[in-house]
Amino acid sequence: MTEAYGVDSEVGPLRTVMLHRPGNELRRLTPRNNDKLLFDGIPWVGRAQDEHDAFAQALRDRDVEVLYLGQLLTEALSDPDARAAAVAGATEDLRLGDTLREYLRTSLTALDPAHLAEALMAGVRNDEVRAGGLVTSLLAHEDFLIDPLPNLLFTRDSSVWIRDSVAVTSLAMPARARETQLTELIYRYHPRFAGADKVYDHQLEHVEGGDVLALGPGVLAVGVGERTTPAGVERLARRVFAKDLAHTVLAVPIAQQRATMHLDTVCTMVDVDAVLMYPNMAEEMRALAVTTDGDELHVAESEPFLVAAAKALGIDTLRRIDTGLDPVTAEREQWDDGNNTLALAPRVCIAYERTVETNARLEESGIEVIRISGSELGSGRGGPRCMSCPVLRDPLVTA
Repeated sequence: MTEAYGVDSEVGPLRTVMLHRPGNELRRLTPRNNDKLLFDGIPWVGRAQDEHDAFAQALRDRDVEVLYLGQLLTEALSDPDARAAAVAGATEDLRLGDTLREYLRTSLTALDPAHLAEALMAGVRNDEVRAGGLVTSLLAHEDFLIDPLPNLLFTRDSSVWIRDSVAVTSLAMPARARETQLTELIYRYHPRFAGADKVYDHQLEHVEGGDVLALGPGVLAVGVGERTTPAGVERLARRVFAKDLAHTVLAVPIAQQRATMHLDTVCTMVDVDAVLMYPNMAEEMRALAVTTDGDELHVAESEPFLVAAAKALGIDTLRRIDTGLDPVTAEREQWDDGNNTLALAPRVCIAYERTVETNARLEESGIEVIRISGSELGSGRGGPRCMSCPVLRDPLVTA
């Protein structure tokens, strides 16, 4: 049965969310490959799972339905067409060669849905197969034939709902390219999402979900930088305008630093008129408002981000709540994902407990903060917003 889903803001009451509980893909991280796989450290997986379970329970305690990506993928792989697409996507890597590719396709196809899902997420090592042939003989035993996907933890990036349509995104980093193939399978083949309208797909220009903020009904802010390209913003704008999903898209250039890869690492909404921002960048952040007359895109002159956002939302001003109390504290807490909050409703958000100063500033501004532990979950540089893909929020009602 087709379910009704949709998201028109960052702060409308959250009803359903997709998470990914960390699993064996994190156990594949080593000091040799963690940089390539975009992690800053080697997480203690058992503790990361405990922290993630507490995160999920905090959501359930607020009546949020929690869906798990791994379970949805397993269920989708019951469809023969989904299995064929999954195996083809996992074995298209040019490193494999014909002999090894054919071996992997045959062996993966023989797996049941649960074990196939595990192989797609956790990867396949050379010493786990007996393929024979030149390629596998020349590779080291510990080399991966199918790379693990530890960043599946960050479900925000591979899909984002824009009103009642889903954008399956196009991830820029090679280590993450297969994530959106799996997400695409879920939305295409899982009965729960049968008939869901799609506004974007993973074969288009690069756009990542962490760069897309639904500031309010009809208004999107999209970060532009290392992960989302100018061409990606343009393509997304054309598509959402064609489906009447937004009237304004704000293109927001982001100064690239290790901890500022997405817009939601420096700015998240915590109320209908309040944003939590990284002060060391807030004064520099600008936006170009993109609109359409039905035929052509119109790009306005660059303005300060908060000014452009308020205009697009039709309000006088957006309240700014700063991360930290001084530049050094702000930098430390931004690194610890202090800006990456997940709003459960207006004036209610989830944040990591370690961002002490930021959480205090939020509470002083009238925002309820639900604190969770993230000492191990933060190894990949992502907070509660990064780890969650809302698929249903109540429509935002404004005065």
